[in-house]
Parts: sequence; structure tokens; C-alpha cells
Amino acid sequence: MATTVLDPTHAHAAKRSAVVEWLTTVDHKKIGILYGASAFIFFLIGGLEALIIRTQLMKPDNTLVSPEMYNQLFTMHGTTMIFLAVMPLSAMFFNFFVPLLIGARDVAFPRLNAMSFWVFLLGGLFLNASFLMGAAPNGGWFGYAPLSSRQFAGGLNMDFWVIGLQILGIASLAAGVNFFTTILNMRAPGMTLMRMPMFVWMTLITQILVLLSFPVITVALIMLMADRTFGSSFFSWAGGGDPMLWQHLFWVFGHPEVYILILPAFGIISEILPVFSRKPLFGYSAMVFSGAFIAFLGFGVWSHHMFSTGMGPLADSFFSLMTMLIAIPTGVKIFNWIGTIWGGSVQLKTPMWFALGFIAMFIIGGLSGVMHSVAPADLQQTDSYFVVAHFHYVLFGGSIFALTAGGYYWWPKMFGRMLDEKLGMTHFWLMLVGFNLTFFPMHFAGLLGMPRRIYTYPAGLGFELYNMMATAGAFLLGISFLVFIVNVIKTWRGPANAPADPWGGATLEWAIPSPPQEFNFPKLITVHEKDALWQMKREAGVSRLPEPDLVSGKGIHMPGPSWWPLVVAFGILIFFIGFMMKDPWAFPFRPVNILGFAITTFGIFKWAYEAPDAHAPQH
Repeated sequence: MATTVLDPTHAHAAKRSAVVEWLTTVDHKKIGILYGASAFIFFLIGGLEALIIRTQLMKPDNTLVSPEMYNQLFTMHGTTMIFLAVMPLSAMFFNFFVPLLIGARDVAFPRLNAMSFWVFLLGGLFLNASFLMGAAPNGGWFGYAPLSSRQFAGGLNMDFWVIGLQILGIASLAAGVNFFTTILNMRAPGMTLMRMPMFVWMTLITQILVLLSFPVITVALIMLMADRTFGSSFFSWAGGGDPMLWQHLFWVFGHPEVYILILPAFGIISEILPVFSRKPLFGYSAMVFSGAFIAFLGFGVWSHHMFSTGMGPLADSFFSLMTMLIAIPTGVKIFNWIGTIWGGSVQLKTPMWFALGFIAMFIIGGLSGVMHSVAPADLQQTDSYFVVAHFHYVLFGGSIFALTAGGYYWWPKMFGRMLDEKLGMTHFWLMLVGFNLTFFPMHFAGLLGMPRRIYTYPAGLGFELYNMMATAGAFLLGISFLVFIVNVIKTWRGPANAPADPWGGATLEWAIPSPPQEFNFPKLITVHEKDALWQMKREAGVSRLPEPDLVSGKGIHMPGPSWWPLVVAFGILIFFIGFMMKDPWAFPFRPVNILGFAITTFGIFKWAYEAPDAHAPQH
């Protein structure tokens, strides 16, 4: 590869403080790191909420927390894990690696990308600020109307939830537009759709799901906000509305949301298994089409969450069939992952162990999911701890195991440091044992009749042993992530020792230095096959390419930093806070909304007329 003397990336950057650098960055890699750091902190907060919940349920008739606090904890645990942890952790990989995997220098809209992050972060802080005001959301992460209406939830609790999700939805939609456009328009020369890495394919399908499903929950939240703020009756029988309408709208969004959470995990695993098996991904085309088929079917199964509402045999039969059908493309993926490993030269490094753990845990979660597709069985399991076990096997055993695998796999590329292998293995085994000790006993507690979201339970019902085991497992899970934090601190204090291609990778991100320079690729690469880097190595007759040198970015235009994405995000937050006012026509209402609207409009105006290279690097 071309070698030149390093030209300091940005002379002007050194003049700015590190804080200003991160606040104004539009570099997709830095934004990816911001997403990862924020989401991991939210993940720890959600985990702490889970530990308090599990401690409360550790023994019968426990009174560690009040019933009201318990309602707030399980509502915020679910909301935090789904919207503030798993989705943005996936966004970390979208931001950092999609441009690298497709051989691009940036995303399509760098400043929109920055705005998405700041809107997400401010929305997450807004939701958690509810604890400081003693009014955390308390109506469940699904916000069922009419329980979430003003009649039954009169405080600010559910206002925080409704408005917080509206703000987060803006961030998700903006990111969806950005990555959809980036993948379709900015691929390297020769990278056809059927030569894209599998993670890019799963990202593209995920963005389509986001763009189609988030408008549904946005409309539902606007209707609920109108009921709570303006006294309309979309979900109230008394005013001619229909509470079932909320459930339909929520789950039309909610079930595709499951695939928004799990499809990126499928993509990560599909990148790791070939590299550590030293074989191309088995059945690439089948993997692409099965992912698309899962997404398509994801919009036809929402009512399997509502079998117990009495929809009738025809609707129950249709949604049972559609739910069973999803097992087919999912089974194809599992078959192809096993086929990739089969006969390969398997290297059992930490990312590979987490990938194997993902497959095993996701199979268990998938099998219990098929059980829910049978309406008579579902009627027995609905709202029991069996369901809690099922979705944690899918979302934790699936998404979190895969995201952790991706973290260990791509950490050297992101930070230029190799994580400690022994601590990584300790993390894996503690997490695997802790996870199964936590959630597998919940199947039995649920089959014995333990309801979900229950504050406490009397002794003698047979729940004690299973809850004690689940609580012990939850603390073991917590310890496993402490090991990960120790690993990060230890590694960070050590030297930057990661080569460009530590695992013998197959895709383009491993062709550039670790961590990458701001412009990613000094010269755009022409792609001729899938697994483009493996093809380059074959042509060169080597197992690893020479270590690439840092090169000058002279002549490469990159967008400069900007304050305006942060200003626009702040204006959006202020605008929505205006809806917290109880009386819509009281004095504070219109001024707060108008102030937020004015800040947003001013920010957009300045953003639009800011010269693209106003603060750009001078090479």
C-alpha cells in the first residue's frame, strides 16, 4: 500500500478543546463512539433497575421498594433497554462501520447524523430526568391506553414517556433516512448489492423497518398526547374512541421493532463466523433473502400479541400462521451459520465464543416464540413470566450476546487496542451462566402461574426457588459486565497495539489502519467479489497484507465540524417540553413551544447556510 509521511490530520483541531471537538464533530466514527458510550451508560442504568426489580422479587412479601417505585422501575427498565441501549448500541456499529464496510469516506448526511445523536441523547436524558422529579413513567414500556390516559395516569409520569419517545423517534427516523441513502448511493465502485457484507444488508433492511414502522408509533403517540393534553378521545370509550386501537397501533410498530433490534445482531454474527471459521459465509444469497423475508413477515404478525383480547378464530388463525412462517427464514439463517462453521478451521477467540453463545441462546428464545404462535398455548402463557423468559432469550440472548461479540470483534479497529483475551473469556462464561440462571427458571415460574409485572407474591405458591435463582443469576450478569469494564480500563492504560487486520478479516475495514484516519480510505477501492479483502489477499498471494501506513489527507475534502446539529436538537427538546404543561392554554405553554420552535428553525437556517467547509481542515 502507498506510504507517505503523516500529515497532522487537522492543525486547527488542536486549537479546539477536546470537549468542543466532540460537541461539534460530524465524523461518523466519533458519532459512533458517542452512541456506544451513551448507550452503554444507559445499559448500566437499565441493568441497575433490573437488579432492584430482581432483589424486590427475591423473596415473598418483600417491601424493598414501594409498589409505585416498582411500577416506575419496570417501565423504565423496558423503555431504557429497548430505546436507549440496544437500538443505539446497534447505531454505534451502523455509524462506525457501515461507511468502512462499503468503502465510503462518510455517511450521506454527516450533520444530520450528528443531529440524530444529539436528539437521541437529549431524549434519553429527558426520560431519566423524570426520576429526579419523582415522576418516572409508570405505565409499562407499551403504555397501554386507557391506563396511560389522563384519567388513570394523571401526573407527569406518562407525559415523560410519551414525549420522550416522540423525541427518540425523530432521532431514529433521521438516522434511518441517512443510512438508507448512504448504503444505496455511496458504495465503493464494483460493490453491487449482492457483494455487500451481510452486516450492511441487515443494516439496510433494518432502516427500511425503521422508516415504515416508526411513523406508526409517532401517530399513536400524537393521538395519546392529544388525549392527555387537549382532552381528545382517541382511546376512550366515553368519548367514542377505542382502547383496542392503541394496542393495534403499538404492536404494528412493536413487532417490527423486535426485528429492528435483532437483524443487526444477525448481521454482526454473519461477519464474525466466517472470519473465525476461515470460510466464506455459507448460503450468502439465502441469508440476504431470509433477512428480507423476516422483515416482510414482521409486519404481518402484530396481533399475536393480542390473542387474549378476543379477536375471533379467523384473526387468531391468520396471525398464528404468519407467526409460524417466520420460523422458516429464521431457521435458514441458523442452518447457514452452522454450515459456515461446519468443516471450517475454527479459532475460538472471544468474539467467536460470544457468537456461538448467541446461536445457542437465540435458538432457545426462538423455540419458545414458536410456542406463542399457537393461540391456545399463548392464552395460557400471556402476561406470565414465561413470556418474560422468552423475550429476554431473544433480546438479551440474541441482541446483547451479538452486540458484545461485535464489541470484542471490532474494538481493535475502533480504538487501536486489543482487549485482554483472558478477561474476555471470563466475561463470556460469567455472562452465559448468569444469563441462563436468570432467565431459564422464569419459564417454570411462568408455567406455575406467576404473572409478569407483579410487585410481590405470597409464600407457598412455588415461586420462591425460581425467583431466588433468577436474582442470583442477575447479579452474576452484573458482575460479568464489571469484568468487561475492567478489561476496557486495563486495555486503555496499555499501548495502542492493534494491527490493522488482527483477525485475518474478509471485509474492507481491515484494510486501513486501526483506528482509521478521518477520511477512512486515502484512495477508494474497487471491489470485484464478496469478501473483498480476502480477494485482495488471494491476488497478492499472502495471508495478511502489509501493515498500512498513516497517509496524508491532502486533497480529500471532509465536512467540517458544526454547532448547528446540537442547537437544532436542543430546540426540539425545548419544543416538546412545552407539551408537559397541564393546561394547554396556560401562560407557560405557548411561550415554551414557541421558544423551542424558534431555536429549531434558527438552527436549521444557520445549518443550511453554513459553508460546508467553514471549519474544515486546511490541508
